[in-house]
Parts: sequence; C-alpha cells; structure tokens
Amino acid sequence: MSSSRSGYHHGDLAHALETAAMQLLAEKPAQEISLREVARAADVSHNAPYHHFADRRGLLKVLAERSMADLVAAVRGAISDADEPVAGLVAGGAAYLRFAVEHPHGFDVIYDPAVCIPGEPSETMAPLIAELEQLLGSASVAAGLPAEESVLGVWGLVHGLGTLCAAGHFTLEAALDGSAAAIRRMLPR
Repeated sequence: MSSSRSGYHHGDLAHALETAAMQLLAEKPAQEISLREVARAADVSHNAPYHHFADRRGLLKVLAERSMADLVAAVRGAISDADEPVAGLVAGGAAYLRFAVEHPHGFDVIYDPAVCIPGEPSETMAPLIAELEQLLGSASVAAGLPAEESVLGVWGLVHGLGTLCAAGHFTLEAALDGSAAAIRRMLPR
C-alpha cells in the first residue's frame, strides 16, 4: 500500500524527485542530501526514490548531470550572446565563474571524483563534458589562443578562480576582473 502524501498528484515521479533534489542542492551540499529527505521534499513515500534512483550514488550522479547541464547552458549562452570573439571568451569564463559562486553545491557535485569518476563519465555526463571543452576551446581559438593550450589554460583559470571565489577568498567582482585580465594577457599581441 502506498504511503504517498496528498501533495504529489501529477504522476511524473522522476521529475518530482529530481526537482526536489535540485531544490535541496541549492540549500546544502550534495553529500548531506539523503534519499529520504528527497522523498519528504517531493511529498512522496520514503521508498519512492528507489523507483528512480538505485541508491544514493545514483541520486548524486543525477544532481551532477543536471548541474553540469545548467553550467554548460550558461557558458553556451554567454559565448553566443557576445558580439566578438574576445568578448565571447571573457563572457564564457564569467558565466563559469558566476555558476561556481551562485550554485556552489551544484558546482562541487559536478567535480566530485566519487560521483563523476575522472575518465569514466556517465553516458549523460560525457557529452556535457565534451560540449564544455568544445565551447571553451572554440571560444579560445576564435579569440586567438593556440588550440593546444586553449581549453586547459582557460578552463583551469576560470575553474580555479571560481573555486576560490565560491570558498570566500575574494569577491565575485574581483574574480571576474581577474579572469578577464588574465584571459586578455594570454592572447597574442
């Protein structure tokens, strides 16, 4: 017999659980979110999450994948909205930094090596990683950076600044200014 509560009516359990989990992720680190807590937030029985997630690691994997999709969308949008290549690269880096600061728990779960094992991304995560690399790489090359150095240098720069800024070591404005200045210094004269 189901012990679902009255708040869950629409029949899309997967969506309800993922939405509840993402709302919890906005408030706390992924490692502190339990399947039982997701069930409470989605207003379903405590066993309902097991119909969608095999275990807690499955939940964390979905949180990482959804967060990475949001990060990629933010970087893609920022680059495409720019009116010239250097501005596109700076804007893409800025979008990455903003995501790290505005969604610190989502950012952390994306790069948690216990969730997304380096070199072994999930079927959902692999194309997202590839797209992020392609976006940063293409924007870097369009701005004038050599192809071999583009992705690693720019990604490392914005990731490092984003991580430090999200941890409170300096303000978002300082991180954005530092990123833009460093990117411009990386470009050939």
